[in-house]
Amino acid sequence: MKKTLALMLSLAMAASLMTGCVSSRGDNSGGDGTGSSSDGAQQTSGGEVNVYNWGEYIDESVLEDFEEATGIHVNYQMYDSNETMYSMIAGGGTDYDVVIPSDYMIARMIEEDMLEPLNFDNIPNFADIDPELKNPEYDPENLYSVPYMWGLMGVIYNTTMVDETDLGSWDLLWNEKYADDIVMIDNSRDAIGIALKRLGYSYNTTDAAQITEAVDTLLEQKPILQGYAMDEIFGKLEGANAAIGTYYYGDYLTMVENNPDLGFYIPEEGTNIYVDAMCILKDAPNKENAEIFINYMCSTEAGLKNCEEIWYSSPLLSVREELDPEVSSDPYAYPDETIMAQCESYAGLPQDILDLYDSEWTRLKSASVS
Repeated sequence: MKKTLALMLSLAMAASLMTGCVSSRGDNSGGDGTGSSSDGAQQTSGGEVNVYNWGEYIDESVLEDFEEATGIHVNYQMYDSNETMYSMIAGGGTDYDVVIPSDYMIARMIEEDMLEPLNFDNIPNFADIDPELKNPEYDPENLYSVPYMWGLMGVIYNTTMVDETDLGSWDLLWNEKYADDIVMIDNSRDAIGIALKRLGYSYNTTDAAQITEAVDTLLEQKPILQGYAMDEIFGKLEGANAAIGTYYYGDYLTMVENNPDLGFYIPEEGTNIYVDAMCILKDAPNKENAEIFINYMCSTEAGLKNCEEIWYSSPLLSVREELDPEVSSDPYAYPDETIMAQCESYAGLPQDILDLYDSEWTRLKSASVS
């Protein structure tokens, strides 16, 4: 569902977006909101808020509604991966207020003191967040983050190009039969994580030997790849320019609308269940407006618009109640215990392991293909 734009789009624009916009497990509800509330729409402030989000990861009319309701002008920029976002923030010289990283990156940013604790008195709609997504491992006291969207990763394949009868493993991404028709995800945590799962290891292992072994298998895979991709995977799979890729289920729902020949499955070795959450950067210039923005994004109206536009799973209980039953009963969008048993969340990793990821990713990407 992260319908991510190309990095040059991500970094190029300070899209001062439109004028006007309305409308885990703990006790940090921050108020008595019911989830059907539009508390964010009742707050007026003026000024501006600077938001840094994944590309095409919002219904832009929500931004217009927010500006209209609050008088707060939204300056909106996009990125194509957690790593891009982190590098931009860590490099300094930015004045973003709200960022929307994934779980493992939130843990890293908390550890490096890059995030500001939230005042949940200003975010009463937090009460509508699914309790199962509160106080997560990446933010155990729920001090820094509010879930925005969540979902599963899996394998997407073209049913007219892939003729395997026994689908179900990550092994398909290593199948030499489909050489030059396989696209691998282009970020270190996901790519190395897939290799770890294929080998029977945890996404969150701190065993250096296991991580090195996983990258060795990615080196074995590299010669049969068409390439690595993030946002480019849409065109490749929708246009039947590749047969196999790995990406997020929400994005698959977007792709299959454009190419009904595509299929999706969760690998039997296990997969990642991830959460993207709204955070405020340390010393953000517009913290109060940022909290008003986060609260508005947790209103039923905004949440429903976003969910129906980008197809990711909503953390808002009231939104699930409003969804078409065909969507809310989709086992991959809102998985049951059986599917959840196959999933593992990312946790934060110690610095020495993060450094190992960086060096191993460099080893992989710099290796020549013979």
